[in-house]
This record gives sequence, structure tokens and C-alpha cells, in this order.
Amino acid sequence: MEMALLNSVQMARFVARGSLRLDAVVAADLNAEAMKTAALGPHVPHGTPLSKAYPEESLAGKLLRVPEVAGALRSLVGPDPTVDHDAVHVREPHGGSAQSLHADAIIDVRPDAFDVQLMYYPQEVTLEMGGTLSVPGSHLRRVNETDTGRYQNLLGQDRLVCPAGTVVFVHHGIWHGGRRNESDVTRYMFKIRFNPTVRQRLLWDSTDLDSPEVLAALGETFPWYEQATARLELYNRALLWRELTGDEDFDLDYWVTRVANRPQEAAV
Repeated sequence: MEMALLNSVQMARFVARGSLRLDAVVAADLNAEAMKTAALGPHVPHGTPLSKAYPEESLAGKLLRVPEVAGALRSLVGPDPTVDHDAVHVREPHGGSAQSLHADAIIDVRPDAFDVQLMYYPQEVTLEMGGTLSVPGSHLRRVNETDTGRYQNLLGQDRLVCPAGTVVFVHHGIWHGGRRNESDVTRYMFKIRFNPTVRQRLLWDSTDLDSPEVLAALGETFPWYEQATARLELYNRALLWRELTGDEDFDLDYWVTRVANRPQEAAV
């Protein structure tokens, strides 16, 4: 299967932001099919290997063979992940209510692995249609489901506006929530969550691993970060990048190196 793997700069941006956006990568005919069928395919039980989950002729089967989608999925979770669950979210015109800001599932403290959630938008999403809201850089700050529900309008939050055929991959921990549809158009979003079955290490095209852009991407900060606590976000990113690359000495501004200092020799 043809696929376009991510590069190291794209992976670093995912580690920093908690999301990867692929604008208009799905062709118009598949978008039209999605709008007509409003179904990913047959029901897939939790834990089904992707290779056995969706028939090739199903919407999901076709979607996951789009080269950019296949390459991003392979780069993030590796070959043949399992399907955690899938869903089709439909918001009728002038319908629904804004979800509370939340992270999916129960608290997940894995520092060395992550699930990804694919979100596919087969139609143009305008601001009035209430696309998914997310908070860049929130994915490594551990919360339990709607612990963040009391927060509203965080500085730098992203309300999705995108062209038809856009696919977004998000880290399982990102803070997000659907918005109310204030438009005259029914809005669709197709979602699949994937669990890795291999160690998530150097699964992408890492030929640019030493690019200065990688370090710049990993050091990005966001307007909602507090002055002090933002350092913990950088610390956790450095830990994750060490796991993803196998580079035990990688650091951002000496944070991990300082905390990992555990001398073993006794004083004489």
C-alpha cells in the first residue's frame, strides 16, 4: 500500500502540539460517499487488528488507504494497530450543545506510549458549524475526562475550520470538545481511535532527525501556558521524544538531565 510517512519535524510538532492536521487529503468522491452513507463500515469490536477491521470496499477501508492518512497512522502508531472504537458524530443544523472541555477515557499516565484518534471531516467546516475545539499542547497534562470542563475559552485554543477532506490525528490526552452547530448545514465527523501494538520508536522517516527545525518544534509554547508550569510541559515532551527516538541524552534546556541525576558511587 502506498503511504507518505511523516518526517521528524512533523513528529516533533505532534509531540509539542498533540495533533497533526492534513488538509484536504481525501478526494471529493470519497467525501461524497461519506456524506451519503454516514457509516465507516461494519461494527468493529474493541481490540480488532486493523488488518482485519474494515473491508477494503468500506468507507474506513478506503479512507485508511489514502497515502497521507496511511503514512501518518504508520508513523504515529506503527504497523497493524488495533481499533479501540469508532463513531460517526452528526450535528444537525442549529442543534446540539457544546461539549465540556475533556480528555477521552479515564486518566492515562503512560509516559512512553500513546493512542491516536483520527478525525475525518468530509465537508468544509465553517466556524458557525461548530467543529471540534482543541487546546494545543494540552495532551501531556494529565486529567481525568471532564476535569477541565469548568474551563472556557482558553487563550490560544483552536476551533476547527477546514476544507472538505481534512483528517486530523490527535494524541489521546488532548483537551477537546465538539461545539454547537449554529449553521443551516448538517455537520459530520468520523472518528477512529487506534492502539499501538509495537514500540513507538522511529516509525517515521527520520532522515531529518538532526534538523534544527526539530528542536524548534519541540520548544514551541502556547498562550494558555502558565509561566512556571509550562516548564513541566517541556519536560514531558523531552521524556516522550527520548522514548520515540531512543536518544537517552536528548533534553530541552537541561530539564530531564537535571532531574535524572542519580549518582551511584558512594562518597569516600
